[in-house]
Amino acid sequence: MPNDAGHDERIALVFQHLPEVPSFDLRSDTISPWQALSLPQMSGKYGVTGGQDISPQLSWDGAPPSTKSFAVTVFDPDAATLSGFWHWAVANIPATVRSLPTGAGDPRGTGLPPGSIQLRGDTGDAHFIGAAPAVGSGVHRYVITVHALNVDRIELPDGASPGYLGFNMAANTVGRATLVATASL
Repeated sequence: MPNDAGHDERIALVFQHLPEVPSFDLRSDTISPWQALSLPQMSGKYGVTGGQDISPQLSWDGAPPSTKSFAVTVFDPDAATLSGFWHWAVANIPATVRSLPTGAGDPRGTGLPPGSIQLRGDTGDAHFIGAAPAVGSGVHRYVITVHALNVDRIELPDGASPGYLGFNMAANTVGRATLVATASL
C-alpha cells in the first residue's frame, strides 16, 4: 500500500541499501497503516499483557509478472539494538498465493502454503512474534513487507536468519509491498 509523503522518507531508510524495485499493493484486515497494532499482534510471550503473538492477515496484488515466489518479513527498525529486530520471516511462498490468513505464522505454520518456511527471528522462535517494545522507548515502527522474487525458491541452510534471507533475496527482488504499523508501551 503506498504511504503518504510524510512516511515515505522514514520507510526509505529501512530499504536504503537495497536495489530500488517497483512497489505493489499490500493491505490487511487486521492492521491499519501507521496505526497502533491491536493486542492480538502484540507479544504475550514477551510480556505484553493480553498480547497473543498472532500474525496479521495480509493480502497483496499487482506484483510484477516476473514474480516466481514471495517472502514476507516483519521488522522493527526502532528496537534498541544495532540491527533492529526481526519478528517474522517466511520464505518460498508460491507465486500463486496472494494472501495469508490471520494466524498463518503460528508455531506449526498451519496457515502457510505448502513449501513455505518460517525462519527463526531474533527471539530464536521460527514463527510470528508480536510487538513488545521496551516500556518508555517511544513509538516503534513494524515494517511488514511482501517481497516479490524472480526465483521459485531461496535455498536456505538450517537455522538461517532473516538477515541471511535478506542478503539472498536482494539480487532476486523484483517488487516490494510494504505496510507499516506502530506500537509503544
